[in-house]
Amino acid sequence: MRGVSPELALPLDRAATTPLAVQLAEGLRAAVTRGALRVGERVPSTRALADELGVSRTVTAAAYDQLVAEGWLGPRRGAGTYVLATAPHVRDLLSDSSEDHARSPEPVDLRPGSPCVAVLDRQAWRRAWRRAGDVEPAARPEPAGVPAYRDAVARLLLHHRGLAATPDDVLATSGTTDGFAELVAVLRTATGRPPRVAVEEPGYGRATALLRDAGAEPVGVPVDAEGLRVADVPAGVDAVYLTPAHQYPLGARLPVARRADLVARARAEGLLLVEDDYDGELRYDVAPLPLLAGLAPDVTVHLGTTSKILSPGLGAGWMVAPPAWRDAVLARRRATSVRPAPAGQQVVAALHADGALARHLARLRRELAARRTRVVDAVTGAGRTVRGDRAGAHLVVPLPDRATEDAVLRAAEDAGVLVSGLAEYHLGPGTVFGILVGWAGPGAAELDEALARLRRILAA
Repeated sequence: MRGVSPELALPLDRAATTPLAVQLAEGLRAAVTRGALRVGERVPSTRALADELGVSRTVTAAAYDQLVAEGWLGPRRGAGTYVLATAPHVRDLLSDSSEDHARSPEPVDLRPGSPCVAVLDRQAWRRAWRRAGDVEPAARPEPAGVPAYRDAVARLLLHHRGLAATPDDVLATSGTTDGFAELVAVLRTATGRPPRVAVEEPGYGRATALLRDAGAEPVGVPVDAEGLRVADVPAGVDAVYLTPAHQYPLGARLPVARRADLVARARAEGLLLVEDDYDGELRYDVAPLPLLAGLAPDVTVHLGTTSKILSPGLGAGWMVAPPAWRDAVLARRRATSVRPAPAGQQVVAALHADGALARHLARLRRELAARRTRVVDAVTGAGRTVRGDRAGAHLVVPLPDRATEDAVLRAAEDAGVLVSGLAEYHLGPGTVFGILVGWAGPGAAELDEALARLRRILAA
């Protein structure tokens, strides 16, 4: 096996906070970009490269796994690993078309909400779709969802969220927003009037829009560094919608004491708690706190989704609700014939059945944790602070006022970087300001370039 060419220039800084595997992957991407590694060229084995660089094979294997997932490298059976012509960035570099050279680069989207599809195992993905296609057509609809999917979700909730739910407890949805919409409709029927629902302020704008569209009244409740201020939930509301595991958008984790206070109020006042666990599988520091649905299954509806861990194109989410609410949702589905489509559910069930879903979640956590480190380094390197737990796929860069927020948004857009401002997440006038920076959606090279631009803007 040949040694590492000096042209590759793969320096590793063992004192840096960025993991060695991430540094190595970045170095190999750069080598392809500048032509030191060419399409079709064989790269050293993970063992040989580890020996050359003086690192463990775990480091080189992790770097290669990431580059294979992104499409830069690919294995050939019995022949090693090669640089692929199918990597999107390589294709762009090799294009001699004058049209390609004249075309303005697409902006890099760092707004939160996109999944990291780069780490999806494409073979497992295709295999799952084939298995889903092999399922016999159903003669009758399944209002609660595909049984195999509900079983997969029950196991996912137990292993990754500590919630002991049976498959019968699980209802399939098309996502958290869809599940919330069903609950609002049932809540309106139960109250006989437009319901009043407490929401976090700032909070998830789509939930607020959904409430207004359904004729319900959203009531903003302030959020601080620990999440929803339970003492400020007004009397007389019918439900409380919140994101306790990773408050959206500020990123706080609701502490145990506040959870206990909220549950006590829900039981005393007859409130329904709607727990949106939109990215609960994505924690990088410590185990998550117990779910509200685990603490108080009698008053809590738990909502989850695959859109942040797999793809929103699947249209697959879930709901775990108290029996009376679950029965009411099912009755509404039977009466209206409106229910989530089964195709995405079948794919998730297939991914779970052969262990691909568990392997994907492990890769996803490693990749997103490493990307978060790069985002934090870029922001703090510009002299700014960050806000938000080590979780999910976005954080907040606090700014002093609305004018500064608007100026940063404009400058970022002019530089080809799309980020979100906190002003758009408020029901009323803004009370906290800053930008949201996500890191899951772009390719690794795009992310690094966008962070370099954003760092210069924040420093200015």
